[in-house]
Amino acid sequence: MAERLSIDEVRQVATLARLRLSDEQLQLYRGQLSTILDHIAKLSEVDVEGVEPMAHPSDLTNRLDEDVVGESLPVETVLAMAPAIEAGFLAVPKVLPDQEQA
Repeated sequence: MAERLSIDEVRQVATLARLRLSDEQLQLYRGQLSTILDHIAKLSEVDVEGVEPMAHPSDLTNRLDEDVVGESLPVETVLAMAPAIEAGFLAVPKVLPDQEQA
């Protein structure tokens, strides 16, 4: 079993992940992260000599269909289904902050 992470190490991971954690959360995640690292340590002990690396555990192949142009919906129909419209366009919530013009 690996050595438990210190509170300072967990705080550093939280800082890197840009998370603000309470002292109670730091204690909780300290145990959870230590358990995860223990599992990873166990995986590193597995003998993989002669095992070919693979991208996926199943032998899957992507099936790509041909692009077929189909009939589009009329603009009026799309706008009628939209939850919000502004000046004849679909209105969506703002996701970027206002930026000053240079």
